[in-house]
Amino acid sequence: MFKRKCKITFITHGATVHTMEGIICDTEKYPKLNEFGEEEVEKVCEYLEKRAVAYDTIYTSASARCTQTAQIIAKLFKKKITIIDLKARNHGDWHGRSYSDLYDEYGTRAILQKPNNGESLEEFNSRVISIINNLVEENKGNRIIVVTTPDVVQAAIASALEISPSNQSKNLIKTGTLTQISYFEDDWASVIYSDYMPI
Repeated sequence: MFKRKCKITFITHGATVHTMEGIICDTEKYPKLNEFGEEEVEKVCEYLEKRAVAYDTIYTSASARCTQTAQIIAKLFKKKITIIDLKARNHGDWHGRSYSDLYDEYGTRAILQKPNNGESLEEFNSRVISIINNLVEENKGNRIIVVTTPDVVQAAIASALEISPSNQSKNLIKTGTLTQISYFEDDWASVIYSDYMPI
């Protein structure tokens, strides 16, 4: 029988003007949620409230879109948020460009390209998994929420299911969705559900 160490519910931030237009944004302070993004987070809160599950801690990436989302969720649970250094992938010189432009220029190789002044997908994955592993160790026996970006959730799922970097983006993760992963002893993990969008 597997002994669970920690259960993480990853929640992606609500939509912004950039996510709706497919624009790469590495900026932490901008943009904030738009009206549609706020509606997405409200639906997430309604879902969490109906489930009536207690969470020990609510963590969030530092970007405005994540902290704004986390604050709305924290209000539901009457908890404070803890900011962690779980940034989206650094796209370097690609910041401000659209994903469609990159695919036109590089094709599917765009996924694995290392942008000038940015980080490769492998470097990004390694950074994300190191932070998640630390969270799991610090929260043994706990259920926690981590509010973050879709690419961070893709990295977490890829690690849990041993999906190659070249294939991890095929697991679509949208804004305003929930993904739950249980972490067990012996470095084993199980994806309970992913990209669940409450309606």
